[in-house]
Amino acid sequence: VQLQASGGGLVQAGGSLRLSCAASGGPFSSRSMAWFRQAPGKERDVVVVISWSTTTYYADSVKGRFTISRDNAKNTAYLQMNSLKPEDTAVYYCAAGRRWDFSTRSSEYEYWGQGTQVTVSS
Repeated sequence: VQLQASGGGLVQAGGSLRLSCAASGGPFSSRSMAWFRQAPGKERDVVVVISWSTTTYYADSVKGRFTISRDNAKNTAYLQMNSLKPEDTAVYYCAAGRRWDFSTRSSEYEYWGQGTQVTVSS
């Protein structure tokens, strides 16, 4: 499975961005999709996860501001980010998990996109 992330950029605090993660080359609808992020000097942390059955997980820091969704017909997952804060600045990675699995741990994800930079200015 190949993942192509897009949609990052520079935005002012309070603004919005929408990230996309397009998958190809393998089953999509049966996999959990997740977004992780990594800020300079920090570990890669989970942001959101959506399972094949659309069960979702949100990190506390983004609850109420970020929304993950998926369109299985387009093999694409989305991350809508609203009310962005400077602390959301990071490289965002989309990831596809094992089939029929659900996890918030990066070690459980088999496939990764290339990362897209999100910068939020104050």
